[in-house]
Amino acid sequence: MLKYVNTGIVFQEIPDEVTLAINISNCPCRCPGCHSHYLWEDIGLPLDTDAIDDFVRKYGTDITCIAFMGGDGDPKGVNQLALYIHETYPEFKVAWYSGRIRITSAICKTDFDYIKIGPYIKHLGPLKQPTTNQRLYRQTENGEWEDITNRFWKK
Repeated sequence: MLKYVNTGIVFQEIPDEVTLAINISNCPCRCPGCHSHYLWEDIGLPLDTDAIDDFVRKYGTDITCIAFMGGDGDPKGVNQLALYIHETYPEFKVAWYSGRIRITSAICKTDFDYIKIGPYIKHLGPLKQPTTNQRLYRQTENGEWEDITNRFWKK
């Protein structure tokens, strides 16, 4: 079962979106240099459709996107929630930050608008560094996936 520890409205995780970031616990990736060690533990509240409904009631039109930060221990659960959001709240975009190198074939990528992949590797840096191994993809209107990682880099 997915659990979340906390949430926050953020402006930098997804370009051009006001995003509700949901920090999911029980992360199996355990990246060296991780800034969120507390998310390695199996802690928090259930992350289910009731929680999503509560978030939408609380934040409403203040957000444009809902992002799952983690959830690699239960990708099918993340996918089910993404599908629920698209079906129930089509006004919101859905993003998933995964620490994996690739997204498992057990999920349907088209249920997401944005997907970030890649573990944090300290010497390569985070998304805002051109040397990063991490990539953020946006699904285009024709269903293709466009790498938009360079939107994080200062020009």
